[in-house]
Amino acid sequence: MTTGASVLHALAEHAGILSEFVDYSGAVSPTGDSTRVALLAAMGIDASDPTRARIALAERIETDRSQILPPVAIATSGSRNLHLSLSSEHGPSVEWSLVLTTESGEAHRASGRARRHANNSFAIPLPLALPLGYHDVRLVMRTRLGEREAGQLLIVAPATCRLPTDMLLGNRVFGITANLYSVRSRSNWGAGNFGDLATLVTVAARNGAAFVGVNPLHALLNRGCDISPYSPVSRLFRNPLYLDIDAIPELEHCEAAREHIASSRFREEVARLRAAPALDYEAVAALERPVLDALHRVFVERRARDCVRNAEYERYITTDDRALDDFATFCALDEYFRRDGSTDGDWRHWPAQYRDPRSHTIAEFRAAHVDLIDYHRWIQFELDRQLGAAAAHARTLGLPIGIYQDLAIGSAPTGSDNWAFGDLFANGATVGAPPDPLALQGQNWGFPPINPHRLASRRYDYWIALLRGAMRHSGALRIDHVLGLIRQFWIPDGKSSREGAYVQYPSAELFAILALESVRSAAIVVGEDLGTVPEELPAMMQRWGVMSSRVLLFERDSRGAFRPPQDYPQMALTTATTHDLPTLAGFWASRDIELRAELGVTRTARVRPELTARRGERLALIERLRAESLLPDADTVSLDDLDIRAAVHAFLRRTPSWLVGIALDDLVGEIEPVNMPGVGPDHFSSWTHRLSLSVEDIANDPRVQRAFGVERNWVSGGRRE
Repeated sequence: MTTGASVLHALAEHAGILSEFVDYSGAVSPTGDSTRVALLAAMGIDASDPTRARIALAERIETDRSQILPPVAIATSGSRNLHLSLSSEHGPSVEWSLVLTTESGEAHRASGRARRHANNSFAIPLPLALPLGYHDVRLVMRTRLGEREAGQLLIVAPATCRLPTDMLLGNRVFGITANLYSVRSRSNWGAGNFGDLATLVTVAARNGAAFVGVNPLHALLNRGCDISPYSPVSRLFRNPLYLDIDAIPELEHCEAAREHIASSRFREEVARLRAAPALDYEAVAALERPVLDALHRVFVERRARDCVRNAEYERYITTDDRALDDFATFCALDEYFRRDGSTDGDWRHWPAQYRDPRSHTIAEFRAAHVDLIDYHRWIQFELDRQLGAAAAHARTLGLPIGIYQDLAIGSAPTGSDNWAFGDLFANGATVGAPPDPLALQGQNWGFPPINPHRLASRRYDYWIALLRGAMRHSGALRIDHVLGLIRQFWIPDGKSSREGAYVQYPSAELFAILALESVRSAAIVVGEDLGTVPEELPAMMQRWGVMSSRVLLFERDSRGAFRPPQDYPQMALTTATTHDLPTLAGFWASRDIELRAELGVTRTARVRPELTARRGERLALIERLRAESLLPDADTVSLDDLDIRAAVHAFLRRTPSWLVGIALDDLVGEIEPVNMPGVGPDHFSSWTHRLSLSVEDIANDPRVQRAFGVERNWVSGGRRE
């Protein structure tokens, strides 16, 4: 007789909740039963007592047993058979008929009889060799138990993602990585924009770079604490802050907007925002909004006359009309309720009838606010056009990769993705990370996890849309926390990260879709796989052609020595640091240690030992760079951070890694960090630091040129190909 505990454990295992995990120290952390119950509830499975758990488990086992075809299957190009398994009670043979509808909409029919193989499987021949794509299968089977019908999404995927060997023709390359919002220029209005991105592309081309990588461009609310590019309101759409308003075609035909921009009050505010050391998201958005409103009115008025622009707009809004309409409606609702003052900007606090995007109330709202909703659609259309223009500029200048984008692992619970795809997200848990050396208490990132079972039942529509949007206009895509394609660390609401557990995800399907979209978009894929990862992740990434991430500051041996360049892997994007770590100049000056002490994150007693340890790290770095003949044999006192930055970048370019990323912050010599993980905005304003040099000055500054890592006279050979 099974016990309540064993039923609960079996149910949790069936749902993909792991029973334990090995932490960074090698210790095994078991999953508690209260955690199992809470995470099952977040998935919509009631296991609150043994009886309910037993019923839930029985239902899931019966569903599996009675299933003819899984809802989604993966096949390779040219596949000619469907494979299914039926119990012996169905008999030794089956009659079948099917309709295979290819992604292009062509329907192919076939029928026949299949006999059982020794392994209880049946092979159903398909009416054609399958091309790459997403195909729909409708199967009817007649056995001695009667007639059964099933449907399946059949994903025909390539063997791997687009490989760097295909794109780069054997040449290892480097590029610039930038936080676009932080870029100063003489033309932007206080935040970096797509016009500045095009200028960065030019700088990259002049210095022999192959790409410009940017932070996630996802949509943000641009106010209060809602400014982290890694916690967006939507991962499907982009942040209006990145619009280059001077490049919007309607400006030429809008005298009112031009007069507004030319006014002394406007020019004074722009000058203030351009000069500010930190980005004021809300102020920049407020400055831009009246101009954008005026430009949208001109767009609406001119649509009938400007046939080309109107056709481009219609083509864009019909590409994914439902998702775009939902996002635009969410933005309009956010404005509506903020003007009303009745809510705090969290859609979960809207009146109940507004929380369902398919409700009659929402339909009425859409009809009553057509212009406002169209405004937000137009904003996304223009963002897409300008990003496409920057990508086209990169192609014109011969950058083999062009622009690479960054895909965040999740979206904010208050955001439009969670409103529009509500049934997709688990309610009652958040995603984070277990304790590790950088966060001894663990991390809670605060966004709800995607329910893997709902993701599969929805035929991965959200994942496909994410990848298509992120790869649009990109030659490469970096996926933050790529471990999330295999498992994610769920933390029940109200519990600490120590009480979380890993939940498995359908990795084969997720990676297959990633490969298909990568090949279709001609974009190579980099997975951020830093920290403690399961042993199956490297093999999975290698299997699907996903590049790894390597960071100089982490590449140390057991003695603390920095690894030589030849020890770095080829299938990798190699960088000096990350957005969660100090800049090179900050590392050299121990600014991160001082800042943690100033903020009270580090106890006073720990500051001196950390500074002593940092001195040892600096000496170890000097030792490695001298071993590579990248620094002169001189007294360390004579070295400044520019010497180190230039030598580090030359070192990175000696590695065999296909891609090397050189941070714009490190080219400029910024000392302040981009982000302080685990420190709230009341203590440190992450994601607001702006570069100390304008992009125009960066293009001509000799110190920046030297920081690229062009090897100096004391270096013999070793130039990157």
